[in-house]
Amino acid sequence: MITPTYTEVLMLVERMPSEDQQRLLAELAARVRQPHMPKHNVTEFRGVAGDNKIGMDAQEYVNQERDSWNG
Repeated sequence: MITPTYTEVLMLVERMPSEDQQRLLAELAARVRQPHMPKHNVTEFRGVAGDNKIGMDAQEYVNQERDSWNG
C-alpha cells in the first residue's frame, strides 16, 4: 500500500466540499486529543512465562511448551 504524502492529501482535501472538510477536521482533532497508548518497559513483562524454570534453555522451554499442546 502506498502512503500518500502530506501534499497529496492536502490537494485532495482542497477538492472536498466544505462540509466534508469540516467533518475531516473534527475527526482529526478528536484523534489528536485521544491519549496515546503508553509505551511499556520490557521489565514489565517479567514473570509472564512463569512456568519457565530459571536457567532452562529458551529453546528447550519452547519445545516443552509445544509438546504439551499436543497432549
